[in-house]
Amino acid sequence: MAWHRKHLLDTESLTKDEILTILDTAKAFKAVGERAIKKVPALRGKTVINLFVEPSTRTRISFELAAQRLTADIINFSAEISSLKKGETLKDTTRNLEALNADIIIIRHSAAGAPHFLARFLNASVVNAGDGAHEHPTQALLDAFTIREKKGRIAGLNVTILGDILYSRVARSNIWALTKLGARVTLCGPPTLVPRVFEQMGCRVSHRVEEAIEDADIINLLRIQHERQRKTMFPSLGEYSSLFGLNQARLARTKPDVLIMHPGPINRGVEIDSDIADCERSVILQQVTNGLAVRMAVLFLVNGGKGPQEVG
Repeated sequence: MAWHRKHLLDTESLTKDEILTILDTAKAFKAVGERAIKKVPALRGKTVINLFVEPSTRTRISFELAAQRLTADIINFSAEISSLKKGETLKDTTRNLEALNADIIIIRHSAAGAPHFLARFLNASVVNAGDGAHEHPTQALLDAFTIREKKGRIAGLNVTILGDILYSRVARSNIWALTKLGARVTLCGPPTLVPRVFEQMGCRVSHRVEEAIEDADIINLLRIQHERQRKTMFPSLGEYSSLFGLNQARLARTKPDVLIMHPGPINRGVEIDSDIADCERSVILQQVTNGLAVRMAVLFLVNGGKGPQEVG
């Protein structure tokens, strides 16, 4: 199936075929990244703007490198030093950026729906790099890519997402993507952070970590979203770690080939023991590598690319 979308705003609205087109295109770009010369001219002459109104180092650098590998011109725009601090609206800021003939605007914003708002009136393509606690589509796509690469498939696998689900845009994007690709998704964490309402998205909800991970093929750990939650959601980090942290005793009761994933940054000793984060079952660093290929694929497709057959 060829790609026809101008924007990437979420995974909720993507079809299974569209998700697979992104993953297949990313696979072709990953092969490009393993060459001696890692650049392709797919976005030569195009201008990509990284508009990060909420701070992020990892995602911004990943998108920046993806654009550079595609030979685009990239402008990093930080709200900390911008006119947004002086009261200019997001709409005015992006219209000014578009007046510079931007072709793609990558936006991270603390307000859910900000990328969808911009997509309604901009001529440029809009890529959501995380909006509030709503969605983070490229993280879910790189997670799906990593699972498929390591396991050979996604359909029929048991994926447990463990941690702060309520405030996690990564969790929401992953739920939509993985269920469409045929995975069985279990959510686990404290009842305050994993309410039963998530069952309406087609997930199993558990509040007992041992039960949630015993049959898991993938354990995707999420950090506590301090910046987006109230202080009353659980008593302390120590108590969270003792009840829900992935330690050696819990890992010993899982499948021997279970994969450990984490979107980063890791809180070592809270949601995961340090030695587990670095063990051979962990694919955390492979996720970072795959994120570059997935973001190259997304930028290529929203700019008019049709799929993996066009990757040179």
